[in-house]
Amino acid sequence: MNSNLKTKIKNLPGSPGVYQYMNDKGKVIYVGKAINLKNRVRSYFHSGVISPKTLALVNKIADLQIITTDNEIEALVLENNLIKELKPRYNVNLKDDKSYPFIKVTKEPFPRVYPTRRVIRDGSKYFGPYTDVKNMKASLRTINQIFKIRSCKLDLTRENIEKKKFKVCLDYHIKKCDGPCENLISEIAYNEMVNEVVKLLKGKTDDLIKELNNKMQNAVDDLNFEKAAEVRDKLNQLMAIASKQKIVSENLEDRDIISIAYEGRDCACTIFNVRTGKLVGKKQLHLSLEEGEELANLYASSIKFYYTEFVEIPDEIVLETEPSDFLLLNDWLNIKAERKIKFLIPKRGNTFSLLRMCKENATLQLKEIQLQKMKREGHVPHVLAALQRDLRLNVLPRNIECFDISNLQGTDTVASMVVFEDGRPKKSLYRKFIIKEVEGPNDFLSMQEVIRRRYSRLLEEKGSLPELIMVDGGKGQLSSAVEILDELGFRKYNIIGLAKRLEEVFFPGQTEPASIPKTSSGLKLLQQVRDEAHRFAITFHRNRRDKRTLKTELTEIKGIGNSIAQRLLKELGSVDGIKAADYNKLSKVVGKQKAELIINYFDKNKN
Repeated sequence: MNSNLKTKIKNLPGSPGVYQYMNDKGKVIYVGKAINLKNRVRSYFHSGVISPKTLALVNKIADLQIITTDNEIEALVLENNLIKELKPRYNVNLKDDKSYPFIKVTKEPFPRVYPTRRVIRDGSKYFGPYTDVKNMKASLRTINQIFKIRSCKLDLTRENIEKKKFKVCLDYHIKKCDGPCENLISEIAYNEMVNEVVKLLKGKTDDLIKELNNKMQNAVDDLNFEKAAEVRDKLNQLMAIASKQKIVSENLEDRDIISIAYEGRDCACTIFNVRTGKLVGKKQLHLSLEEGEELANLYASSIKFYYTEFVEIPDEIVLETEPSDFLLLNDWLNIKAERKIKFLIPKRGNTFSLLRMCKENATLQLKEIQLQKMKREGHVPHVLAALQRDLRLNVLPRNIECFDISNLQGTDTVASMVVFEDGRPKKSLYRKFIIKEVEGPNDFLSMQEVIRRRYSRLLEEKGSLPELIMVDGGKGQLSSAVEILDELGFRKYNIIGLAKRLEEVFFPGQTEPASIPKTSSGLKLLQQVRDEAHRFAITFHRNRRDKRTLKTELTEIKGIGNSIAQRLLKELGSVDGIKAADYNKLSKVVGKQKAELIINYFDKNKN
């Protein structure tokens, strides 16, 4: 432990808060919470620590940061947010990078119902998260079949409706919408229907069926048979849905069943949503962890990840073991739900059988995760094996970097580098280069500059060379690249040149191109990589040329800015097209005043 860390630990306060451990590179590797920061942080550095995970963590700690809070629940919320944001190595993390979708019921006079991944505090109601997008789409299809919820994005305020700004669309004529845009349904009646949708999304199908039965009977009593028939149709569809929902409990309490299966660094969490005794939904989380993690910590992390701000919290949560920070989590959920939440850990009976079924689902999910992982790690794409054979490489070319030079009559010379991993483009690693040291059209010197810049930086970063380096061109470009690689001190590397004319592959030190069958999938991959590098370079070159043309010709006209210049180019194709356009044509694009400025400018320069 360094002296700076010792001093920080010695001066820690005894208040609640969050602590963050950093490694020697300043990266956060663990986030934790404590009711007493001084006691909690010190506990990591005692000689009695035997947990392999904790020992590995302590060996990597180089620095420490703390954030104090008013109480432990605030610390728990802050810890959860920091883990989601920073994804520290030694915490349990959600494996999926993507955000899960929700179904949103908007807060409008006439609400809409649609899927979203963006959750904002705008007063709307959110249902989810849906870890299986198919389930979410099925729910939306059901809603659209049963209820006449509007699909338009119109701003249906009372003022706009009274001004008769809108007209009914096709949905009204095919009886998919009741026409709130023309005030053909009252706001009260429409929102009653939305409340029915909310009950369905909450899994309260039985309650909704009872309400609709009463509504149908009232309509019959009032001799409103058309309304009664409409409600009857809804009832028939809802009863069909209810018949498919599996009855799993005689207890009518709302509850979530949570079970976890884990092995090594992979963890699968399955959540059964049981409402009024029926299984109405299933959610699945994939967590990543360090080996040696305890089951109680996994349950605590899963609960914190799943019960986000917009997830409905049931009356009971069923688990197979008590999570760490049991009382704190209970208090946190009570505050979020604004009512008492119970944790159940059954040992026998119907609830225990349901928990065991949930465990079987989690185990199946874990096996699927492991199977996919084995496929990714162990499966070698056939095309890479073919390329290794064709080029007689000593390693499999999992990483390929390809370079291309682009210029037009020696101006705006640029270069591109594209990267392929396991035969697929890795666009986040693509790089663009502006040639700075070479004047005029010289592909050989330009290639040398790019190779030098790319791999000298790789040396500085202490990175490793790709299994295959590729240049777009023949012997000249290849020998230029080899010269620089040797100059930088690289000795063992694989590099080739691919000439466009006859799709010939050149190797260093060989005057004649190698013979590769034209039907080989390895050659097809090389062509794909080369074409992608060429496309990327040409696009970059064209963008630079267009910007230069804009700056030197169009934007010199007083009163013509970048946005108008872009509009002119989009409509008229080129600067020459703008010059050739008459006053009427220009005025249609930018108006009479700007058209006059452009005509006068080009007439003046012509003279």
